[in-house]
Amino acid sequence: MKRSLMLNAIDPAIGGVLIRGDRGTAKSSAVRALARLLPDYDAVEGCPYRCDPVVPSRYCDECGLRAKERTLPVVRLPMRIIDLPINASEDRLVGSIDIEAAVRAGTRRFQPGVLAEANRNLLYVDEVNLLDDHLVDVLLDAAAMGVNVVEREGMSVVHPSHFILVGTMNPEEGELRPQLLDRFGLCVEVVTLTDIDERLRVMELERDFLQSPQAVHKVSAEREGELRDLLQAATDRLPRVSLPDAIRTLVARLCLDGSVAGHRADLVVARTARAICALRGGPVVEQVDLVDI
Repeated sequence: MKRSLMLNAIDPAIGGVLIRGDRGTAKSSAVRALARLLPDYDAVEGCPYRCDPVVPSRYCDECGLRAKERTLPVVRLPMRIIDLPINASEDRLVGSIDIEAAVRAGTRRFQPGVLAEANRNLLYVDEVNLLDDHLVDVLLDAAAMGVNVVEREGMSVVHPSHFILVGTMNPEEGELRPQLLDRFGLCVEVVTLTDIDERLRVMELERDFLQSPQAVHKVSAEREGELRDLLQAATDRLPRVSLPDAIRTLVARLCLDGSVAGHRADLVVARTARAICALRGGPVVEQVDLVDI
């Protein structure tokens, strides 16, 4: 679970992760804890969508117009975890007309939704298998196209929506629609601990945290700093990691042997192997990186 989250932080193109498991196995806790490790990124200052200043093809309309007139100011921002409640409305997800501005000033102004907040961040859906089917369709469209298209009251807005999609679920509460399951690059199973010592450690850690959260954070600060530096170094190293033809052939063979439908699995396995290689500090993907998947 932890490794899959870290790999997606290194390369969001992997396509996110679905975490399946029993209730009470710290699925949500692990996802939220990732926020302390996520690398910062450069964004256009003042842009509500945090457009990437070095990728003009992903500019929103406003940034595209501003870029023609002058150099866009850049600001360094932390990556955030954006929650999508399972009871969210469509307007909350995609955005809506700012009613207050319409009433006060008589102007139509777009009020960004969750997909706008999630751009270049991590979008987290707890109990994703219980998400309304219509919201699933909207989410899939945005994830597939990388943009969110909103048409409301004669207003048309298009903005970038590239995000790491992370979902958690308990299979006992129902399975996931195949269309949404296919959108997650990785899927991991989390099981309840059966070792007595490990279960005692969970109880002791919870006791220590309730007594003094600051003390627990202080003890973990050094290890978190090491992980943060490790993720940042792997992210910077990723573009230089090469994938030999022999490894590509092996990836294709593994997917064929697994009777995988379509080609998405080949791409995800290749990207994940590159992220694993970057994480261990290697320059070239090797067979051991595929074994780790």
